[in-house]
Amino acid sequence: MLCFSQITELLSGKIIQLYSDKTITQLQIDSRTATYSEGALFFAISGKMHDGHRFLVDLYQKGIRQFVVEREDLVELSLLPEANVILVNNSIEALQAISTFNRNQFQLPVVAITGSNGKTIIKEWLYQLLSPDFSIVKSPKSYNSQIGVPLSVWQIRPEHNLGIFEAGISHSGEMKNLARIIQPTIGIFSNIGPAHSEGFSSIEEKIEEKAKLFVNANKIIYCKAHQKLATYLETRFSDKKLITWQISSQLSVVSCRLIVTTNFEQRTLNYELPFKDAASIENLMHCIVLMLELGIDEKIIQKRILRLANIPMRLELKAGKNNNYIIDDTYNNDPEGLKIALQFMQQQNMKQQKILILSDLLETGISAEKLYQSISDLSKDNNISQFVGVGTEIGKCRDLFPSGSIFFKTTEEMLLSISNLKWSDSLILIKGARVFGFERVVQVLAQKLHRTVLEINLNALVHNLQVFRQMIKPETKMMVMVKAFAYGSGSHEVAHLLQYHKVDYLAVAYTDEGVELRENNIKFPIMVMNPSSDEFEKLAKYHLEPELYSIDILKAFVNYQSTVSAPDQRADQKLQTTNLEPRTTKVHLAIDTGMHRLGFEEFQIDELCDILKANGIKVASVFSHLVGSDGAEHDSFSDLQAKLFERIVTKIESALGYKVIKHLLNSAGIARLGKYQYDMVRLGIGLYGVESEGHPQNAHLQNVSSLKTTISQIRKVTKGESIGYSRKGLAERDSTIATLAIGYADGYSRIFGNGVGKVWIKGKLAPIIGNVCMDMCMADVTGINCEAGEQVVIFGEELPVLEVANWANTISYEILTNVSERVKRVFYLD
Repeated sequence: MLCFSQITELLSGKIIQLYSDKTITQLQIDSRTATYSEGALFFAISGKMHDGHRFLVDLYQKGIRQFVVEREDLVELSLLPEANVILVNNSIEALQAISTFNRNQFQLPVVAITGSNGKTIIKEWLYQLLSPDFSIVKSPKSYNSQIGVPLSVWQIRPEHNLGIFEAGISHSGEMKNLARIIQPTIGIFSNIGPAHSEGFSSIEEKIEEKAKLFVNANKIIYCKAHQKLATYLETRFSDKKLITWQISSQLSVVSCRLIVTTNFEQRTLNYELPFKDAASIENLMHCIVLMLELGIDEKIIQKRILRLANIPMRLELKAGKNNNYIIDDTYNNDPEGLKIALQFMQQQNMKQQKILILSDLLETGISAEKLYQSISDLSKDNNISQFVGVGTEIGKCRDLFPSGSIFFKTTEEMLLSISNLKWSDSLILIKGARVFGFERVVQVLAQKLHRTVLEINLNALVHNLQVFRQMIKPETKMMVMVKAFAYGSGSHEVAHLLQYHKVDYLAVAYTDEGVELRENNIKFPIMVMNPSSDEFEKLAKYHLEPELYSIDILKAFVNYQSTVSAPDQRADQKLQTTNLEPRTTKVHLAIDTGMHRLGFEEFQIDELCDILKANGIKVASVFSHLVGSDGAEHDSFSDLQAKLFERIVTKIESALGYKVIKHLLNSAGIARLGKYQYDMVRLGIGLYGVESEGHPQNAHLQNVSSLKTTISQIRKVTKGESIGYSRKGLAERDSTIATLAIGYADGYSRIFGNGVGKVWIKGKLAPIIGNVCMDMCMADVTGINCEAGEQVVIFGEELPVLEVANWANTISYEILTNVSERVKRVFYLD
């Protein structure tokens, strides 16, 4: 292993402070998830949205003592007295260099996977299929980027005898870096398609760039059916062992005849398959061909592939029983995947008590004592309150874990005891190898899900946050709206993610929404947009900041302040539980510049200032609302509003004698009217991937919310028969009708009945027929090959919420916020 003093030349840097030379065992890049480790080396990266240099002191206080930096002017060595610090030109290049050095220390076969789709599932399936034969090191999750690849390859250790890494790029010129780090001996080119094509001028350029991963590989596996891909590889890499496959015939829905061609030598094989869909079959074929190439017996391959399951490639956060939350990560179990799951747990900080349920980690190639000591240390570093181990191997190492840890030999034994554990008000991470069947544990601990669920993609939400952050100046603050249950997405779950990503303010509509956030451990400033005068005591108790919008409510606030003669002891007690520092209640002033909804008008400003000064009220911000920020036809009026706003704010600041935070822009305004950013912007529905039509930023936003239900029953209806209440639906032909498990009580409005609304089933739109009922509705699925239990998309990636809103002659806001709270929210991280 490398010592700190040895990496200067390797990273093309210079040591600016060396306190105590230490061995480097761990690479870290995210200040939010960094945990103490004696051998941790933190790379401070200056990104568009985050700059790691800002958090060096925080990391030092956590115990990190080794740093790679690229901006010496942001390093205060006096605050890092016992740290080792090396200065480099580029921290990402330094990270790649140290990972490349580690790769060069080992001579082992390495499989690299690239392509448009399927990379992660192929990697995870190969890990399952080959673990009995090899000690495998692999990319955790979808770590396939310029940063993810070096973090993955750094994991290679002497006990490994096979590496499996994925590589993804979004622009030309990126793959050569990844090829140098991974140095694959075998390549798999999964497929080629339109995904992530923005950075390429053509499909041919995309193939050429991705294929650079295999320049020094010995063998390349690909599918003959992708003609452009096959033509390029067979022309460019004729000197290599090319292994291509194609399916000559699908014998039935569960079997196929596979033709494998290796440099003109052909083999024909028959396999029984566990999947029906084309994507899974294609991914599995790549796995089978690689196993054949590695010398795995055909009969063994057949047995193993039948044990594969179509597994969810994501972490899911679900509501649990007894006021718990469950993080479901039951599809795989390896040390690096555990680290990622624990990082996700850190983001969701709504519960103080954290429980980790973990099975034996299988076939890691690491001695049990070393492996489980590292797991125990990882649990301590992540403040796990109680550890639960399941399996014989982990049980043998129980002495390595803190007192209070619980161990079971089997999943069945734990399930028999789980009712006695009395877990409540906890965040529970469940992570286990597939053979332990931990999905049964999730079923016991999670709330029973209504068959209709709203899925919230946290990756997409963070992506959208970054898109809007790139539109504003670095010094401009951001307030995020989480009113109306975070536009239907779930307020405190979303708020925790925003707190983790360090937005400046949250805004809610009503006091009780703010109270719920405080009771779920949200600590940063919250503005309440529509408080009532009888809630001021509650606002103070929970440290919420009211919007004041009229002389009447201002006077009511003054009267309340005058009656408060001493600090509220209950408020002090509440502040202790939320770790908030006591402070004077701040207020936010709403100015009416043309919306004519709420706000002080210009003629009231003198009176407003007199009352504020006379009573010593602290103003946090002054703001207004643009009437037409989403349309160019309203820009001249927006300019008039901004001028009026500036004139009023100047008067208020002059009267108060200090500057206030000024904010005017909503989501559409951030994108279109950047000149009016002032001190802060308010991000609302744009965070959730929805904006008005025609805005260029729409191309960069990702869908966050997907409302899905299932088919309860399918029936045949003859021409002329009626469907649903009041006989509103009439079959104009012999029809197939699917009953769906969603109705107006779930937020699917009656307006969608009788052909107004459509749903997405098996890649096709199916119109709603008849009236929408309270708990169900019916869709005409004539010509769609579907069956009971199959998934139906009400809105989501395949069926944008804007299109659904247009059918109902409404706006996306209404569709999102109408989703009933009885519909369970499932939060996931890809």
